[in-house]
Amino acid sequence: NARGKTAKKKIISRKRAYHGVTVATASLTGLVPNQRDFDLPIDRIHHVNCPFAYREAEPGETDDQFTDRLAKELDQFIEHEGPDTVAAFFAEPIQGAGGVLIPADGYFPKIKKVLDKHDVYFVADEVICGFGRTGNMFGSQTFDMQPDSISVAKALSSAYLPIGAITIGDEMYEAMLEESRKIGTFGHGYTYTAHPVCAAVAIKTLEIYKKRDIVGHVRKLAPVFEARFAKLADHPLVGNARAKGLIGAVELVADKATKRSFDPAQKVGITCQMNAEAEGLLSRALGGDIVALCPPLIIQEDEVNEMFDRLERALDATEHWVTKEGLRTA
Repeated sequence: NARGKTAKKKIISRKRAYHGVTVATASLTGLVPNQRDFDLPIDRIHHVNCPFAYREAEPGETDDQFTDRLAKELDQFIEHEGPDTVAAFFAEPIQGAGGVLIPADGYFPKIKKVLDKHDVYFVADEVICGFGRTGNMFGSQTFDMQPDSISVAKALSSAYLPIGAITIGDEMYEAMLEESRKIGTFGHGYTYTAHPVCAAVAIKTLEIYKKRDIVGHVRKLAPVFEARFAKLADHPLVGNARAKGLIGAVELVADKATKRSFDPAQKVGITCQMNAEAEGLLSRALGGDIVALCPPLIIQEDEVNEMFDRLERALDATEHWVTKEGLRTA
């Protein structure tokens, strides 16, 4: 409204995205459990396909062809809706809760080109990837996203105290400033906005990240972490293994050749998570029998290897259970 583009209100997110659980952010989220029975998404929020090549790429389609197709689909969607009605596009560098979905190189530059073509504001949700997780300070750097704005939280204070933040560019700031002067206030603060204790902890956290070279540490360990995940692809229960920096996941399947999933009611992913916990390893089972690891950034190489040794034992125990129960044919 402040920019005089009063019809430009629609927001595009992606399927399997996670951006929160308020009425608006749960609408941006692209996961069914976060929307079912909540009458979501609300009007003017739409979802396009995400870069989940393991499940969404067509047979024989290369990474370039797949990302070209997604960029073309986004372009066509905006054209169909009307560029003058589409305001923004939200995306996580790596889709965390959606399954640790890692885009192919070149995906985001192609998406950015489409957004620039239609004057669509690009917001990167860096809540998971920000502050070193992918081997750069921000995931946007790792995947060449070039967003107009980023949102951050979690690692901003190393999660010691709750804090979040969002950056905005000069054009958006000036528009907000002028409109606030016209109205007489900017009426969108929060109860704990700029809380001095949380802000102090965040500042100290950023100092420690720099002092201890946390980003450099992640870069050093990433090859070990990624290699151990890649090795898990050979496990009879694992259909796909993927990792970037210090975040990764395995996707458990009933048939590796066809990528056939287990029946969700069998709770194979949850069982694997429980088996990992029995080994003293905390993991997270996500929808689609995806088991994810996202360790502390200060983890050491011997601890990385111990973590995967425990996960391998958990996978073996889960495979034994799946075979014993005959779940592949159930």
